[in-house]
Amino acid sequence: MIGRIFASGLSVAVVLTGAATAQQIESSYTDLDLNVDCTVMQSDDFGSTWACAGLKGMPVMVAEGDLRMFVSYGLTSTTEKAAKQTLPPFNRLGDRIEWRVSNAEGHWKPFATILRVFTRREGTETEGQVLVVTKLAPGATCHIAYVDALANPDANDLARKAADEKASDFDCDKDEPEFVGKFEAWER
Repeated sequence: MIGRIFASGLSVAVVLTGAATAQQIESSYTDLDLNVDCTVMQSDDFGSTWACAGLKGMPVMVAEGDLRMFVSYGLTSTTEKAAKQTLPPFNRLGDRIEWRVSNAEGHWKPFATILRVFTRREGTETEGQVLVVTKLAPGATCHIAYVDALANPDANDLARKAADEKASDFDCDKDEPEFVGKFEAWER
C-alpha cells in the first residue's frame, strides 16, 4: 500500500495514492479430485453428482452425464445455469480450480473460476484442452469464456483476462460464452 501519514498535533491523516485504493485481483487455487476431495451425492446408471469444497469452503457441484462434466459453484450451485453447461465433446475435468479473487468490496472474494477441461477430439487419439471461465455470483453463475489451451501459448493469461474483464458485466440470461483466441478444440 502506497501512502503517506501526516501528523499535526493530535490529528493524523492518511493520504492514499490511486494505486493503493485500486481494486486488486489475484489467483488462488484448490484441488479437485472427485475421489479424495468430494462426496458422492447421487449416482445411477446415467451419471453421478458430487459435492466438493472449493475456496474457503465455497460449495462446488460436479456432475457427470453422457461422458460430459458439469461444474457449478455456490450455495445455489444445483440451480445455477453453470449446472447445465458443459462442452459438446466427451470430456473430463482437470485436477485444479483457479479462483480469480478481488478485494473490491474490502475483502478477498472470488468472482470467477478457471478450470481445465480435457476434451475428446474426433478422429484422433489426442485430447484437447479447454480453459472454461465461469462467472461466480448468486443467481448468475455461468460460463463466460472458453480458451483452447493447446492452440494458444498464452492460454492462462487469456483466460485470466477474460475473467477479469468480462465477469462483472456478463449477463448469464442474455450473453453467450465467448471463444477467446485461436480455437481448435472442436468444431463450432
